[in-house]
Formats: sequence, structure tokens, C-alpha cells
Amino acid sequence: MIKIAFSGAAGKMGKRLIALASVDKDLQIVAALDAPDSPALGQDAGEHSGVGRLGVAITSSLPSESSPDVVVDFSSPQAFDSLVSLCVARRIPLVYATTGLDDEQLARLSEAAKTIPVLRSPSMSPSVNLTMKLAQIAARALRDSDADVEIIERHHRYKVDAPSGTALKFGAIVAQEMGIDQFRNGREGKVGARPHNEIAYHAVRTGDDPGQHTIIFGMLGETLELTVRSSNRDAYAAGAIDAAKFLVHCQPGRVYDMNDVLQL
Repeated sequence: MIKIAFSGAAGKMGKRLIALASVDKDLQIVAALDAPDSPALGQDAGEHSGVGRLGVAITSSLPSESSPDVVVDFSSPQAFDSLVSLCVARRIPLVYATTGLDDEQLARLSEAAKTIPVLRSPSMSPSVNLTMKLAQIAARALRDSDADVEIIERHHRYKVDAPSGTALKFGAIVAQEMGIDQFRNGREGKVGARPHNEIAYHAVRTGDDPGQHTIIFGMLGETLELTVRSSNRDAYAAGAIDAAKFLVHCQPGRVYDMNDVLQL
């Protein structure tokens, strides 16, 4: 039985993580963390997530009596410092699924990985990560072609960062394979003919869309598109839980990702 804790437990993703973990025979939920100003503090994590009482209260810090084998984080970059410090101090493996980290935070996560097992991925969805592998194959095959690359991502109205971390990861994969070093966000006005050595990102925010990404390789005479869509958040939650199960058997030394979990 793996003892698991969730950070960002009161959020949309946190509630789905708790719901799925509560019926997983391999997991025991031992802590549910959220921001110090969260209105959910003190509530039972299961009741807050709609799955009935679990006997685990939502708290702003990890209770001293809790000893999780792994922490899964879907919170915000603002909670990064305290969470990483906690996991390093108590030697707890960390699945970090929050996007929007700056370079300094990414460097600190890599430093933490020298002490504890760390897994980070811009997306926890297995299908998204498989599509990343397909994008890598396509980009490698089209490196010497005339392909123009555009990336369209679509998310719910509440998402605070754009382009999404997943879109940026797609772009980084394609850029490395095709030798592209120019990037832009959208277009406006008389921008002139499109330069070839460029990847453009386009972010759409609407309704409650949990996430869509399309990578377009546009050539003269034909177009290749790779599209992955989520119909709800459970794909991300299930992927994060699989990542947690994987990480508890890992050693420190590097930052793992979903490719390791999926053996891609």
C-alpha cells in the first residue's frame, strides 16, 4: 500500500485526484494540502471531492503524524518553495505537475532531485505524452522539408498561463528536431510573409475545456496535423497517480518524466 499526499487538494484537479485515489486499492490517502487561505481548510478531503468521508482533513501544512511515501502537486507556482522545502526536508518523493515555473524554480527542482526522487511533466496525460513522441518522429522526418510549424492549444477560461506548458513542451521537442530557434505568440497586423525558421503558438481560452493541442506541419501541397484532446480531467489525474506509483521505486539523481513512466 502506497501512502500518498496531494498538494492543491481543494482545486479541480485535486478533487479528481482524491476521487480516483480513494478507490485505488494500491493507495492510501494520508494528507490533503491546500493554500493557507483556502476556504476548504478543515473539510474532509473525500467529502469535499464528492466521494464521501475519508477521515483526512484538508490542511495548509503536512501534519506531523503523516508520513506519505509520495506527494503529488497540482497547485500553483506560488506554493513551490514551501512544498519543495518540505519534501526535501522529509525525504518525500515529489510528482510535480504544476505548470508556469520560472527558470530559477526549475533549477531548484533539479537541485532537489539530487536528494529526493522528482518527476515533472508539463502534462500528466498518457495520450499527450504519446503525442509528444509522435511529434518528435514527425519533426525529425520533416527536418529538411519546407514544413511550417504552428501549435494551437485550447483550455478553459480559468487557466492563468499562456501558452500552456504542454504547448511549450511540444514546441521545444519540434524545435530541437528541426533546428528551429525562433518563436512567437499569435499574429496581429501586417506581419508580412511567414518566416520558415519559426514556431508560432496560438492560445484559445473558452468555457470549461480541459485541454486540446494541435501541432500543424504545413507544407506546399499537404498538411500533417497531430491533435490530442481531453474530454475531462481524469486522464491527467490517472496519469499523475501512475507517475506516483512509478516514482516510489525510483532513486534520486535526475528529474524523471512521463516518458519514463510510459517507457517511451
